[in-house]
Order: sequence, then C-alpha cells, then structure tokens
Amino acid sequence: MYTLNCNGRLLVIDKPIIMGIINANPDSFFKESRHPNVINAVKQAQKMVKDGAGIIDIGGQSTHPASTMQSATTEIERIIPIIVEIRKTLPDIFISVDTFYADVAKAAVEAGADMVNDISGGNLDANMFTTVAKLNVPFICMHMRGTPQTMQQFTSYEDIGVDVLDYFIQTTTSAKAAGIKDIIIDPGIGFSKSIQQNFLLIKKLSVFNLLRMPILIGISRKSFLYKTIQKENADDALNATTAMHMVALLNGASILRVHDVAAAKECIHLFQAYKAS
Repeated sequence: MYTLNCNGRLLVIDKPIIMGIINANPDSFFKESRHPNVINAVKQAQKMVKDGAGIIDIGGQSTHPASTMQSATTEIERIIPIIVEIRKTLPDIFISVDTFYADVAKAAVEAGADMVNDISGGNLDANMFTTVAKLNVPFICMHMRGTPQTMQQFTSYEDIGVDVLDYFIQTTTSAKAAGIKDIIIDPGIGFSKSIQQNFLLIKKLSVFNLLRMPILIGISRKSFLYKTIQKENADDALNATTAMHMVALLNGASILRVHDVAAAKECIHLFQAYKAS
C-alpha cells in the first residue's frame, strides 16, 4: 500500500487505480482524448469518474514523435480553465497536470491540481524539482531520453531493464534531495523505446518494485500495440491495450493511465478476482 500526500490530501493506493487522460490540445495521437473545450473536458472528466477513475490527468501539449513543442504560456492557456472547472465540479477527484514546465506545474497546482506528471523526469526544466518540492505534491517521474521530437533517436541500451532502473535511482535521489517527498515512477512505454523494448520493459516491470514507489504504466492505445496486431491506428487498439494492462498489473503496476476507463476498471476487477482466488 502507498500513501501519497497531495498538498494535505492523502491519496491511498491499496489496490490498482486508474488515471483518465484528458488532452487539452488539438493534436494528441488518439482523437477521442482531445478535449480543448472546457465544457467538453468537464463532461469527459465526469464520465471518467463515474466509470471508475481515481485521477484525472490533464495536459496541454501533445508528446508523440511528430508533435510540435508548445510553450509554457500555451499550456497554461489551455489547461488552467479546465483544471479550475473540474476542481469545482468534482471536488474529491485527484487531478494530475501533465507538463515538463515548472511554471505550468506551479500554475496548475495553484488552480487545483494535486500532482505533477513530468514525461522528462525533471530533465527539461531545471526548476522542476524545487518547484514541486515547494508545492508539496507528488511527482510522477517518467523515463525518456531527449525530447518527444528526438526521443526515437535514443533507443540504444545495454540492458533496458537495468538502464531504466539506474535512471530512476539517480533521478529519484535528486528529486528527494530537492525536497520532493512522494514519487511515482513511469517507465515511459513508447518514449525512446523500440516496439520490442516496450514489451521487454513490461515483462521486466517487477524489477522496479525495488524502488518501493508506485509504478504507473501508460500504454493506452499506443502505436507499439496496434502495429504489433497489424492495425491501422489507435482507434483499433482497445483490445490490445486491455490485454497488456493485465500483463502490467500482474507484473506490479499500481496505476493505469488510460483513455478508456470502463475497460480498465473491468481489467482491474478481474485482476483482483484472480489474485484472490
């Protein structure tokens, strides 16, 4: 069981939980996750909570390899009105802000967010660790090399499980030294990894339990899944996502970051029944 202090509110993870994805941008890889309009974003958050989400993750920037990097100002303009309205409408839900900018993290938490989800693990903004420490919220530390635009140039590893574990040891040590108390780790499936490496990391997921931190897995509808089953795009990847969610849960995942909350909830329910048998 993990207990995370979200600026005075406690998030208890005593069983796997779901993080629902809301993208406040027009170009995320799965079109159904795009909700730049405040009203639509709030409706989607309400549906996700009803379906079983414990966290809503809100991001203002697309991070697939073909994306264009947006400024912190653009992110703030996109996400703050949504965070404010979701906090008003769903006062008990935990909100995560998906950003690698310290200024965006600060603005989001001040608007009502409860944690910071940084795909760069603090590597794209030197002020991120100290900012999150002052905000007194959990930090989701993901593994990625380079930037979203360059990451697929950096897929060479001696041993991907050992290399990613070493990265987390070093990065989380630095984060704690800066004053961050609670950390969630995310191996960064699809970020600076080949298709085979993504599957290998999921297979080796249990090694990260050595860190005694919650493990977040973000595989929902990603290209390594639909390419493996020879489908056209993310629209055809729900079944593949659910199959690999079960594998991730069996290997130690604590949080599933998903587009399809109801399907993930069923997967967790079956996983718990399997464990209890």
